[in-house]
Amino acid sequence: MGLMDKVKSQATQLAEKAQQAGKAGQAKISEMQSKRKADAMLLELGGISYHERTGRSDTSEAARATELVGLLQAHEADHGPVSVTSANAVIAESTGVVDPAATSPAPSVPPPTSTGPIPQAQYGSQES
Repeated sequence: MGLMDKVKSQATQLAEKAQQAGKAGQAKISEMQSKRKADAMLLELGGISYHERTGRSDTSEAARATELVGLLQAHEADHGPVSVTSANAVIAESTGVVDPAATSPAPSVPPPTSTGPIPQAQYGSQES
């Protein structure tokens, strides 16, 4: 096998690997877009539910909620079950705080303990 045949063979293999990577990347992008679409529908449905529970809903929201449920069911038929992310999990992921009632995350390193008084430096001239 000559040098050119080896180069051509390697180029073909690299092209196939690039195509496979491209297909995997497109599948991942499609999956993420699908999740975002479902998340947007769930967010709107949650807002409508909140309005219903607080007595601020109107008749158009009930119709939209029914429409969203149908859209979500169709989405599940095409893409599999929709998962609902806990608000606590989102808060913990973005802030590091596991308890949403807490105001700031607990320090990962405890503060140093005191080992006695701080030594005072002698500055300036000393009296003779």
